[in-house]
Amino acid sequence: MDGRGTAVQGPRRLRWNAACAALVLCGALALTACNGDDGSDAGAGAGAATPGASPVSPSAVPATSAAPAGGATPSASAASSKKPAPTATAPAKPKPPAPGPACASKDAVSPDEIAVYRYTPEGGQYSLIVKRGHWGCPVAGGVTPFVTVGEETYIPIAEDAKIGAHAPILSGSANKPITTHELTSWLETHPNKGLVFHYNVNKAGVIDTLGQEEYIS
Repeated sequence: MDGRGTAVQGPRRLRWNAACAALVLCGALALTACNGDDGSDAGAGAGAATPGASPVSPSAVPATSAAPAGGATPSASAASSKKPAPTATAPAKPKPPAPGPACASKDAVSPDEIAVYRYTPEGGQYSLIVKRGHWGCPVAGGVTPFVTVGEETYIPIAEDAKIGAHAPILSGSANKPITTHELTSWLETHPNKGLVFHYNVNKAGVIDTLGQEEYIS
């Protein structure tokens, strides 16, 4: 036989192979252990992100506002800032009294009113003895006085003058026509009464219209 036959491995060679196999096995186990740690960590991370443990979104958390100083809520402070309107109204000011006739000055003279006191036939013509003046301020009782100004004067009156008179010359409060003679006759028996008349004169300065006023002097 050829001396190159299969060599029988000795004990030293067997121990070496066993050692190498052990090292290879340990390396494989170590690699497996490393891979296992990575997988467990990944699994743990995956497990932490489960739907049931998902974080609550900010929109789901009710927003809270800090309470204003003093503990009052904004709605309460807004309500307290609006004071209710007072129910009681201020008493209305009394209206001023209605103005009466204007009070003329002491020297004012009405252009067409006279107070008749007497008459005179001197000069062949009737003339009324009168005083000029103006209406004074109203007095209690509703009687407004005719305030005379200056001295007595004479104004001639036509015999056919249109004259209207009422009480006390005639009965009643409405003017009724009378003649110049009727007027002078009453003045002769009732002198200095100072009845107020409005009058008009013609171009000659003679009274042609005479009407008794409703007020007394």
